[in-house]
Amino acid sequence: MTARPLSIPDAACALRAGGVIAYPTEAVWGLGCDPFDAAALARLLALKQRPAAKGMIVIAARPAQVDRYLRWSALAPGRRDQVLASWPGPNTWLIPCTDAVPHGLRGDHDTLAVRITAHPVAAALCEAFGGPIVSTSANRAGAPPARRIGDLADDLRDALDGWVEGDTGDRALPSVIRDARDGRIIRPG
Repeated sequence: MTARPLSIPDAACALRAGGVIAYPTEAVWGLGCDPFDAAALARLLALKQRPAAKGMIVIAARPAQVDRYLRWSALAPGRRDQVLASWPGPNTWLIPCTDAVPHGLRGDHDTLAVRITAHPVAAALCEAFGGPIVSTSANRAGAPPARRIGDLADDLRDALDGWVEGDTGDRALPSVIRDARDGRIIRPG
């Protein structure tokens, strides 16, 4: 099957059916799936050639979509407010997570990487899906991330269930990643 452009409602249906899709984010194109569908997550990791031990980022349209998976109480006073004040936007935080978060999503960590996206297409996709989605750069591990859908390797794009059209934001770098426990920068952005 050759992948094709999808409307946001059709992309949300594809995600619910275990699909893997591409969509624009603040800086690069992302690959996404239902973060709690083990088969979809395994398929995405295989397509990307990424080890599960690293974990994945999830994006959401609003904090309420991820709250039940996070252990905010594990943070020092004021840290939750710092995280929430940085959203929506290109700020990914490693936040202590509950046991409901599968290993394939958090990797070998006790945290979940979370971003509340400010990108209108990505946020609308999360709203239509009704929750967070995986957000990893649309490329094979080690290859440059795609800035346009046409930058995806043909075989990778064709292996997807489709993509949501749109432009990436104007950021030159992917989101900064910080540890919510101490504010330490893990990846500059």
